[in-house]
Amino acid sequence: MTALEKGITASGTGYGGKSWNILGQLYFPKAICDSTFAFETNSEPGQFVPVHVHPTQDEFILVQDGVLDLKLDGQWVKAKAGDLVRMPRGIPHGYFNKSDKPARAMFWVSPMQKLEALFNMLHNLADPAEVVRISALHEVNFLPPEANE
Repeated sequence: MTALEKGITASGTGYGGKSWNILGQLYFPKAICDSTFAFETNSEPGQFVPVHVHPTQDEFILVQDGVLDLKLDGQWVKAKAGDLVRMPRGIPHGYFNKSDKPARAMFWVSPMQKLEALFNMLHNLADPAEVVRISALHEVNFLPPEANE
């Protein structure tokens, strides 16, 4: 069992100095324990994570800077700085930076399950099809591309 450690993870850094580059998008882990997995993303204009499902985890996004367009359970919504997005387990969701400015957001998923292992495996991987395949082995299931329309 991994317990939560007390302390501060500074802005723009990752817990233990770690960061991940997943298909060109930067992720910084902020807190890692059995009950939660928190990470910061920095999404440049045009970057996105396609619609997917976490069957065993609830997920949240706190938008810190910019605007994110989200496909949430089949509906398009916008979240701006200060907004909290709630995504219960089993609900299809994806996020997209469709603006002309960078966006920064804090994500957390509960419980952690296999997400840290997944992010470790996806770091610097360049093949989107391989990202989808490996994600499915870690309880993150991507929907067909038409779900992103």
